[in-house]
Amino acid sequence: MLKILRAHGLDAGPTQRPLLAGAIVGANATIPALAILVGFHSLDAPATTAGTSVLTTGFAYVGLMTLSGVLYGGLFGRAANDLRGGWLFGLAFGFVLWMLGPVPLLQWLPSQPILHGYQAAGLLLAQLAWGLSLGLAFPWVHGRLLAGLDGQPGSGPGITGPEAVVQTGTLRPLPSPRNASPWGAAERWGDFALKTIMSRGSVRSL
Repeated sequence: MLKILRAHGLDAGPTQRPLLAGAIVGANATIPALAILVGFHSLDAPATTAGTSVLTTGFAYVGLMTLSGVLYGGLFGRAANDLRGGWLFGLAFGFVLWMLGPVPLLQWLPSQPILHGYQAAGLLLAQLAWGLSLGLAFPWVHGRLLAGLDGQPGSGPGITGPEAVVQTGTLRPLPSPRNASPWGAAERWGDFALKTIMSRGSVRSL
């Protein structure tokens, strides 16, 4: 899938700062996620298991989600700038992170699961909220960090793919059926010959 996105010009270059945008959005997207984690007391059990405080565990979560935002910007690039589908990218990315991170580390690898029931559900909801916030905010933040070849920052979320080509006017018009068919050249030559004969006839009449 990522190869297809890059083939259609959705691979963001270094001047477009996708990693910086991912880090900024990933860190800010932890605000609703932390609210859910605190509300469901999902940080208490990991903090007790690690022998740290809840505050330290929260800071560690913010750091991990910031790095995850960088990974999101690097993987999806300009494809994540889609205002209509970006939320789905982010939501799916948050769910995949929940499957690859907390589930093995907190549920499968320990001798006994660290999170149970209510707290485990809170962690899942927090990851989904983080991914949704990431997908919704990434186009706006990345659009303001875009730097073109002239070094001028962008003013808003960009449109990528075929829609960008249409809106920028770089799409060449399709040839008319008459010009595209083999008979089009013959018809044009016929029109030219007829006009030439008529013009000569009008000159002779004068």
